[in-house]
Amino acid sequence: MNCPYREMISKSSSGLPILAGIGMAVIWGFSFLFTKETLDHTFPLQLLGFRFAAAALLLTVLRLVGVIQINLKGKPISSLLLLALFQPGLYFIGETWGVKWTSASEAGMVIALVPVAIAAMAAIFLKEKLNAKQILSIGASVVGVMVIVAIQGTLEFGEHLWGILALLVAVLAAGAYSILSRHSSSSFNSLEITFVMMWAGTAIFNVLGVGQSVIQGELMSYLKPLQLTSVLWAIFYLSVISSVLAFFLSNYMFAALPVSQTAPIFNLITVVAVFSGVVFRGEQFSWIHAVGITLIILGVWGTNVFGRTAPKRSSKFEVRGSNSEV
Repeated sequence: MNCPYREMISKSSSGLPILAGIGMAVIWGFSFLFTKETLDHTFPLQLLGFRFAAAALLLTVLRLVGVIQINLKGKPISSLLLLALFQPGLYFIGETWGVKWTSASEAGMVIALVPVAIAAMAAIFLKEKLNAKQILSIGASVVGVMVIVAIQGTLEFGEHLWGILALLVAVLAAGAYSILSRHSSSSFNSLEITFVMMWAGTAIFNVLGVGQSVIQGELMSYLKPLQLTSVLWAIFYLSVISSVLAFFLSNYMFAALPVSQTAPIFNLITVVAVFSGVVFRGEQFSWIHAVGITLIILGVWGTNVFGRTAPKRSSKFEVRGSNSEV
């Protein structure tokens, strides 16, 4: 991030970064709804291929016209390949299939576990200590997910449970991404990492999507969903609004606010996801759902708040981890 940008932020009122964070949370919260709606007309790999291609092309255009500055010359781009396996690879595969097999509201609840996964993996792989209150908070979040699973009244491996497991894969992938991004951040800034990730996602998901179409004998219809206006609007939202605009809003927020103020804003993503699913898709939301989401949000809140006394290194880690969901 260049100096003029930092000076602009330092001169802004504290309310603007908070508004940017709220805007980011609302955008990402509604992304689950748009994903669910679009999956009525596409299959997961196809949707991901369209989404990342649109985002990658937009970032490329912004780079060419000079709106954003990205310098990859002489940098070890190959080091990002492993990063791409987890983010966007496994993360978005898990998230998209999870949304397909559960609901937009449930997906938002489970994905709220990402900060918890980050803290847990930091303790395991980076030897960052968790105190007793953080461990209890992580436990509360896990119980919250178990409550959501138990709502179905069965633990048989039907679509719902597979969906929850797919979402947990996304959560773990986001945690792994945060660990690996520590190394990449020494050579790339967050915008450069995002640029490479968008193009990596374009390649990964379109190759897999086209491959699936070939196997099913439907190659000629791969682009057919793009004839639907609803699909085009959804892809516009997921790529331009959710992957690009929300990224800039989050970058602005992270540069101006301490981690202690940004962590609670991320809980709003879950609230918006649940709201959008219940209101716009008529998804079920009972008092048991309320118990589950409360436990998850309290767990995420506790994991962040009770860890504020950790070394400064942990704060940097939390920012990188939170910024990974674009």
